[in-house]
Amino acid sequence: MSQRGRTLEIHTSPHISGGASVDVIMKNVVYALLPVAAFAVYSFGLAAALTLSVAVLSCVATEHLLCRAAAAPTTVSDWSVTITGLLYGLTLPPALPLWMVACGGFIGVAMGKFLFGGLGYNAFNPALVGRAFLQAAFPAALTSWTEPFAPDRFAAVPASTFTAAFAAPVYDGVSGATPLALFKFEGQTTGTGELLLGLTSGSTGETCAVLILAGGVYLAARNMLNWRIPAAILGSVALLGWAAHTLSPLDYPPAGFMVFSGGLMLGAVFMATDMVASPITHAGCVIYGVLIGALVTVIRFWGGMPEGVMYAILLANAVSPHIDGLIQPRVFGTGRG
Repeated sequence: MSQRGRTLEIHTSPHISGGASVDVIMKNVVYALLPVAAFAVYSFGLAAALTLSVAVLSCVATEHLLCRAAAAPTTVSDWSVTITGLLYGLTLPPALPLWMVACGGFIGVAMGKFLFGGLGYNAFNPALVGRAFLQAAFPAALTSWTEPFAPDRFAAVPASTFTAAFAAPVYDGVSGATPLALFKFEGQTTGTGELLLGLTSGSTGETCAVLILAGGVYLAARNMLNWRIPAAILGSVALLGWAAHTLSPLDYPPAGFMVFSGGLMLGAVFMATDMVASPITHAGCVIYGVLIGALVTVIRFWGGMPEGVMYAILLANAVSPHIDGLIQPRVFGTGRG
């Protein structure tokens, strides 16, 4: 409609733009993850650098080639697949054979993202889909760890890194159990200070809780992360861990150990908060976070494996649409009936 040179545009919502496009948000997530990745390389040396590089390259290459095969424009420029590759690499053991890393990257993007329709349609976190495939296909390799801060970590690469495809990897040097495995199978707890500063063995990006939290605070401050999800996850794990430890201190670890050990911090801050696979409403995000926290606690305490973050998030991803269906916001101007 035009009158005296003025134009009135009428269109559907959203009517107000926040100014942050998909690529801007994704770039900021990458920025938040870079300190975590840098610390991983500092802790585990060349092995971690190669693992992260192959993880990112395999994911990016898979998305680009699948887009070309579908005669569609490539979507690698929106940076979402870069985040997938980086997060996927951060969940892997540092000395994992590179051919396994590449296989998981392909599965994560092809089956966890592209098969559902690409960005905005994936029901599950693609990085965890790739990790779950490797856990099922190569369980021994996924539970073989490298001691952090080895003196020769920048001069030598573990023999397992360049294992030929489909050959059994041979691990040289000293392997160290993760804090969760030490508690699960030997009853030993690790100090909170060591867990916060990343002085323990584990996956490439799960060790330094301080840097992960700093990245989460940065994203939450820029309104690029719903803080309710990690708060609900960490709060529920802390509460359940405190209750169990209070009832039976010899059988269950302290709440601080539960919160800062394993992949909980990385999963709560960067994976469970996937904007596509998590609920939309604030109340739904809290329910979703509590569900993840409860599942993590149950798997850690009574499951056969020491860690359960990956499975807890994937299960909650499946429930997420149903949470949105139950927690429907009231339409403006209508009654509650």
